[in-house]
Amino acid sequence: MPVETVFTIGVYGSTENDFFSKLVDNRIDLFIDIRRRRAVRGSKYSFVNSKRLQQKLQELSIPYQHIIDLAPSNTIRGLQKQKDKSEGVLKSQRTELSNDFVREYKKDILDLYDLSDIVIKSHYKRIVFFCVEKEPRACHRSIVTEEIGKTFGINISHI
Repeated sequence: MPVETVFTIGVYGSTENDFFSKLVDNRIDLFIDIRRRRAVRGSKYSFVNSKRLQQKLQELSIPYQHIIDLAPSNTIRGLQKQKDKSEGVLKSQRTELSNDFVREYKKDILDLYDLSDIVIKSHYKRIVFFCVEKEPRACHRSIVTEEIGKTFGINISHI
């Protein structure tokens, strides 16, 4: 099994320098973007908008993959949006996903995706899954990486 460690990273709360330093410092050799929409509003985090992000990763010699099949559907995202709204929580301040989101994401997305394509068939050693939320438990990337850890016995590190 080529993959040694799986990382997750969010952008909220990071500066551009901090964000890319984490990738370099952890010797990431594959960056996997699992967002449906690969842009953020405003200028604060514009460095993770798809084109700028890919350009910077190329400069750092870190390959980029977009796996839209691991992005939650708009329906699943709507479940979380309703929960956040009912609790008066902004997406950028969320600390965990709702049970409804997790259940539907596993059933409709994760159960249909063959993670061995990433983990076993990959020639990369240190991969990172990216989405925007600061807290891993507030993001679907934690669901993906927990499954990888459980299924393949790989260490997961949140950076």
